[in-house]
Amino acid sequence: MAEIIQKDGTWVFDGDALRLTPGRDKNTGLLRRTLGELVVPLAALAGVSVEQGKRSGRLRLRLRDGADPLLHATGGRLAEPHDPYRLTVEPDRYGVAEYFADEVRNALLLDGVSPDPVGGYLLPGPSVPLSATAGDGTAGFDGERVRLEWNWKTEDAKAATGPRTIPLDDITAVEWQPAAGLENGHLRFTVRGAPAGAPPKYDPNAVELWGFKKDPLMALVAAAVQARLPHPSGPAAVPDALPGPPPVEAARPGAAPPAEDDHDALLRRLRELGELHRSGVLTDEEFGLAKRAVLKRM
Repeated sequence: MAEIIQKDGTWVFDGDALRLTPGRDKNTGLLRRTLGELVVPLAALAGVSVEQGKRSGRLRLRLRDGADPLLHATGGRLAEPHDPYRLTVEPDRYGVAEYFADEVRNALLLDGVSPDPVGGYLLPGPSVPLSATAGDGTAGFDGERVRLEWNWKTEDAKAATGPRTIPLDDITAVEWQPAAGLENGHLRFTVRGAPAGAPPKYDPNAVELWGFKKDPLMALVAAAVQARLPHPSGPAAVPDALPGPPPVEAARPGAAPPAEDDHDALLRRLRELGELHRSGVLTDEEFGLAKRAVLKRM
């Protein structure tokens, strides 16, 4: 086991997963403190790095594309204090940080974890129900529907539409964008059948954000919804369940045996299915069905 304890937080690696616990330091971002402890399976990682500076450095995790609904919903736009995959490291702990990174790298190598994108989320996203208030409204999500309510700062034309309840089935995409410079941010839901293109200030399916302290909490709502939408790299999924990997087609009778490249791809698929099963994304039954389908093609 490897461990590094800093004011910014504590990271522990047990060989199978990393447990990221935010610190209580005032510089630890509100999103990280609200999200709480995060467990990242080894299979979700693409790499780890240590960056050293004169006054402080950082330990940084790089996740595989598509593994985390929070990163997908925010598009990599989380500022450093709020990014749960960065840990501020004091100069006298650089040696510990390097040791920690080496342990994770060795495990990735020994387990043969591919850095390639994944076809299903390997992290569950924030737990529900949850609610956040920022900008011109409040956004809540109970796992089945999004509720948007407006405050006195809401533009009259949008406030006149009243509170919004959007079933998850009607949501096709979600995006969180932080305020930057003179540009306001937003939490926006793309709703099936609703007109698109209105600025967040007037869009009844969006909360406008102005760059204040609680804005990042809207990213948690975005991530919770994203985790229950079909994975962007996979087929349509049941809305209230975590999307799984794309199904593997069974071999047709009389079909030619797979080429060498196909054989390697099927081996990779078996490893990915095992990773999804170990991390709890796939049930025993789902894993068994998918595994048998792959083996039939080999």
